[in-house]
Amino acid sequence: MRNAIPLTEFAPAERVSIEVVQRQAADVAESNEARTLLNAMQNVVLILNQQRQIVFASDNLLSLMSAQEYERILGLRPGEALDCIHAREKAGGCGTTEFCSQCGAVKAILKSLQGQRGVEECRITRMINCQSAAMDLMVVATPFHHHDELYSLVSVIDISHLKRRQVLERIFFHNLINSAGGLVGLMDLMKETAPPAMQKDLELARVTLNDMVEEVLAQKDLAAAECNEYSATRVPIRSDEILKEVVSLYQNHPVSRARQLCLSPKTVAAGFSNDPILLKRVLGNLIKNALEAVPQGETVTVGCDRIDGSLQFWVQNPTFMPRDVQLQVFSRSFSTKGHGRGLGTYSIKLLTERYLKGTVRFQTTPEQGTTFFINLPISPTA
Repeated sequence: MRNAIPLTEFAPAERVSIEVVQRQAADVAESNEARTLLNAMQNVVLILNQQRQIVFASDNLLSLMSAQEYERILGLRPGEALDCIHAREKAGGCGTTEFCSQCGAVKAILKSLQGQRGVEECRITRMINCQSAAMDLMVVATPFHHHDELYSLVSVIDISHLKRRQVLERIFFHNLINSAGGLVGLMDLMKETAPPAMQKDLELARVTLNDMVEEVLAQKDLAAAECNEYSATRVPIRSDEILKEVVSLYQNHPVSRARQLCLSPKTVAAGFSNDPILLKRVLGNLIKNALEAVPQGETVTVGCDRIDGSLQFWVQNPTFMPRDVQLQVFSRSFSTKGHGRGLGTYSIKLLTERYLKGTVRFQTTPEQGTTFFINLPISPTA
């Protein structure tokens, strides 16, 4: 009499016998070079048969498991090997409960067994020694044919630390911005009632506080941009008004002390559509970097030209950029200002190309100094 196939609420429940699994395991692991290569990967690597059973697992899977015997892994499904709390709720095992319909790992694996590459995030709650533990995984599953049989080659990346950092960043930015906003309101209230002798100091404090808030908002938006979570808002703006606003802000900034910041009289006044907040951040970063690069008494000039159907914003300073700096200027962690200061020009390139839909470049010579260019498309304004 044939055994009844367990019911399922999502993925197929059928399995093959342990003898078939062992034969498949021997088959896919026949190459020592392949085993060495897969075990050399930093990520956990699994090979699953068409019933989603493990026929190969890299050695580092054992570090995630409560059972420390490789032989016990063969024939299990991923959720069973990782002690997912839903893996044994039904007779069909991993993939067969209603909860599994929302599991990124099962979705990615099923997609690969249909001949397509699957990439999904997976949130898993494990039960280890009677205690629950949460994990966030990135699962990449790729179709893999070997000796006329279809398998799923699965790469598992633990992104729990990344998810925790993102949550902590959101809480930090939210609380800090709220607190700073309250201080700005308090500062405005104090200015209304303070004696004339204190007005200058209060204004300086308010400007400094506003600058701090802007720096926090800039870091918040950069963190969102790196994760593809930023949503650009395009509205009608004018090139000359944007530049006047940014120049006015940095003319009173501490970084411009004993330096000149000028707007080119040849700046074009053109209407176009883009995200004004990001554009001001990009231009502000360029201006700030230029002011920091020049000695006291020197001048930084900004402007905008119309070039071949696009607007070209530029920031020029008289300092030449050495070749070793030129080669690394847009790298994420590179800075001439010291360790851990390399987000300025990196953020300029990221925000310009990914969200403003433009390009960024620079030219530098001993005679003309250094000029950064931001080219943006001119789109019809509303």
